[in-house]
Amino acid sequence: MNTQHDQHDGHDQRDDHVEHDRHDWISTPITADLLRGFLDVEHTAHGLLPHRLPARARRQFPDGQLALAEAQPSGVRVVFRTRATTIELDTLPTKRAYRGYPAPADGVYDLVIDGRLAAQTTVSGGNVHMIDMATQAVELREGPSGTARFTDLPTGDKSVEIWLPHVEVTELIALRTDAPVEPARENGRKVWLHHGSSISHGSNAAHPTAIWPALAAAQGEVELVNLGFSGSALLDPFTARAMRDTPADMISLKIGINVVNADAMRLRAFGPAVHGFLDTLREGHLTTPLLVVSSILCPVQEDTPGPLAPDFDGGRLRFKATGDPAERAAGRLTLTVIRDELARIVAQRAADDPNLHYLDGRDLYGEKDYAELPLPDAIHPDPAGHRRIAENFARLAFGDGGPFRPFATV
Repeated sequence: MNTQHDQHDGHDQRDDHVEHDRHDWISTPITADLLRGFLDVEHTAHGLLPHRLPARARRQFPDGQLALAEAQPSGVRVVFRTRATTIELDTLPTKRAYRGYPAPADGVYDLVIDGRLAAQTTVSGGNVHMIDMATQAVELREGPSGTARFTDLPTGDKSVEIWLPHVEVTELIALRTDAPVEPARENGRKVWLHHGSSISHGSNAAHPTAIWPALAAAQGEVELVNLGFSGSALLDPFTARAMRDTPADMISLKIGINVVNADAMRLRAFGPAVHGFLDTLREGHLTTPLLVVSSILCPVQEDTPGPLAPDFDGGRLRFKATGDPAERAAGRLTLTVIRDELARIVAQRAADDPNLHYLDGRDLYGEKDYAELPLPDAIHPDPAGHRRIAENFARLAFGDGGPFRPFATV
């Protein structure tokens, strides 16, 4: 299959593409009915912007970090059925770059046909959030929209999913095909609602279906709603309320790394915050299987408190913890402290809540995994690390004896 991309300043500047002359194009309005993995949509001047938190929550955001993270469509996909052999999706991406460092590669669009990754492409251009790491100042540089184009697709009726780039805010402008589009059929899969940090968001993953929650969902044959927010898994009450109000057959919370590296709270506040988050979830999901997962192994934060700071030594971005380990006695949090507290809280609550479970994140990625697949920037796994975490999660959560086993087919 061939994949191409281009950019343009408007929504209908396609006359210069010879490819377009070969098709009787059918334009299908992009509506929420064509989307999966989102909680809300916003109508913008350009098109439709998927959000992974509702408007009520977005009005309570404390900073731009979460605003950017939740608008990046990790796990969000455009889903439909068609006999089309050529598909075009016009989008306006908003990308993130760091002043003084090379621009990151364009985000990848994954085309999945009948459950299998069939093609990939990118969209160049778009807006850019230029971030100054020293001052945290952000400058928006506006750019043109573009087209993700997939050609030479198999003939015949098929289920199509276009997974949007997990690290680029993506406004959806237009969908064109050379055959009619129909709504996706119900596949009978159960819904897995997951919340976590940048690792769950997909940092360092190669493409959107290769983030570990997407890989695990594919292995468990469940529908993913991914609320992994880079730098923003901080037990925020508005996130708990959003999850409470989201239909789900199973729920997981990955808690720890952001609380430590943001130095967001002390032990006295952390325990009640966890209880409060779980209490809120149980208001809407009284008996839903609920899995609390602690952080994967992260040596720089195992026994050293935050805050985390970028380390540009050698010209390569890495991270280091800047807290004082001696202050653990005064309630400063580390990953070791948080794992102990989460295990205690879950054990206490599980006495009255048999559907509440705990998973030590080091069972997903521990010392042996770190020795084989070290964290390139000291915090995030590489693509192979994402695969390892997904394999272990699928085995422990969806496999025999796992809390999500009744909903999985692995």
